[in-house]
Amino acid sequence: MTVADAPAAPLRLVLASTSPRRRALLERLGVVPDRIAAPDVDETPLKNEVPRAYAVRVALAKAAAVARAPDEVVLAGDTTIALGGRILGKPEDEADLRRMLHLLSGRRHHCLSVVAVIDRDGRVRHRLSDTTLAFRPLEGAEIDAYVACGEGMGKAGGYAIQGRAEAWVRRLSGSHSGVIGLPLLETRALLKAAGLPLA
Repeated sequence: MTVADAPAAPLRLVLASTSPRRRALLERLGVVPDRIAAPDVDETPLKNEVPRAYAVRVALAKAAAVARAPDEVVLAGDTTIALGGRILGKPEDEADLRRMLHLLSGRRHHCLSVVAVIDRDGRVRHRLSDTTLAFRPLEGAEIDAYVACGEGMGKAGGYAIQGRAEAWVRRLSGSHSGVIGLPLLETRALLKAAGLPLA
């Protein structure tokens, strides 16, 4: 058997994220990353950048920022909260978190969750999941309590739907897992297209 006839090495998955939520969501697909890498990406929105373009750009940048061996597939994601044309990123401090929650109170907004995959040949694919959510009106005291509990810090839009904030959701249309951080329908399709064996 020549080298050319040798079977290809099994694919290894690199998760370009240190988020425990994304790892847990991948486990729902029966997937455990072979390697975890933290992408170093500037997530500052560009001037006049709209939310959808921002979410796609950041997800692709995260995937590209991670070194990839020939037998590796890289998976990255970005979750962006959009209120109208406004991007609500991760709160800078408690005052910023409180501002975001007041903005979202009683209003409809979008959670844009983008998955990007680079396959063993270097081909880049991505999918965007757009989930619409409506929060019930929030009282000042419950906003204060949520800020105090610390759950919203480090989260896009200042809330975690898998935590206390789920009780605020009056309506959700789209991907619940996408709001947590990784839309599973789109993720599974991309991983299969990249050649990973999934049940």
